Amino acid sequence: MNDLSWLSRSALLVGEEGIEKLQNSHVLVVGLGGVGSFAAEFICRSGVGEMTIVDGDAVDPSNRNRQLPALATNHGELKADIMASRLLEINPALNLHVVRNFLSPKMCRDMLNQRFDYVMDCIDSVTPKLYLLATAYQTGQKIVSSMGAGGKLDPTQLRVADLMDTYQCQFAQYVRKRIKRLSVGTGIKAVFSTEEVMRSSLIMTDGSNFKRSAYGTISYLPAAFGGVCASVVIRDLLGYPVKLTQRPPSMMDKKTGSKGKPKKSKAKD
Repeated sequence: MNDLSWLSRSALLVGEEGIEKLQNSHVLVVGLGGVGSFAAEFICRSGVGEMTIVDGDAVDPSNRNRQLPALATNHGELKADIMASRLLEINPALNLHVVRNFLSPKMCRDMLNQRFDYVMDCIDSVTPKLYLLATAYQTGQKIVSSMGAGGKLDPTQLRVADLMDTYQCQFAQYVRKRIKRLSVGTGIKAVFSTEEVMRSSLIMTDGSNFKRSAYGTISYLPAAFGGVCASVVIRDLLGYPVKLTQRPPSMMDKKTGSKGKPKKSKAKD
C-alpha cells in the first residue's frame, strides 16, 4: 500500500479527500527549463500521483543560474533524465512517464490524444508553444501557460489571466496574435508579469530549437513563474477558486476586445 505519510502537512491544508484527488490526477509538464523544472517539482511534491514530463534539451552551463536540474557536474546530460531521477527520489511511488524529445506537431497531436487532468505549458519558444496550446484547446484539455520570464526582476508583478486578457507582456502579445490565427479563443489560463521588460538584456541566439533571441534571467523569477503555474493546477484540480486578472480598459485590444475574438485587424498592447 502506498505510504502517504510524507504528505501529512499537505493533508492538514487540503484534507484527505484533497490528497486522494491529487493522487488520482495525471499532469503533463512540457518544458523543464527555469519555469518547468520548478513547476514539475512542485506538482510532484503536492502529491499528484501520475506525471508525464517532456523535454529534449541537455544541461548547458548557462542554465545553472535558474534551472533546477542544472549543476556544475552534469553539463550535457538530458534535463528529462535528471528531473525524472529527482522526482522519483521525492516520491518513489510516482507513476512517471518521461519523453526525451522536443515537441513537434505530430508528437503533440499523438500525446494529447490521451486525456490529462491538466497540461502545463512551460515552453519558452513560440512555435512549439503554439503547437501545444492549439492542440490542447482543440482537444478540450485544461491548460495553464507560462508567458515571458526573461528580462524581469520583480516576482510581485506576476498575474494569472485568461491568455486573451494578458497585457504588458511582449511575449504574451506575440502568442496571442499568432494563436488567434489558429482559431483559438478564450479558455487558456496564462501566468504573466506586468513588469516592463529590460530590453538592454536581450541577446540574439543561433536560432536552434525555434529560439532566435533571449532575454537575461535571474535565479528566482522563472521559479516564481513555475510556482504560480503549479498553484493554478493544484487549485483547479482541488476545486479552489483561481481569481483571474482582468485586462484594464486602458490596455484593451482596440480591434478585438479583451475576449480576443479573431478579427481581421491586428491587436496591439
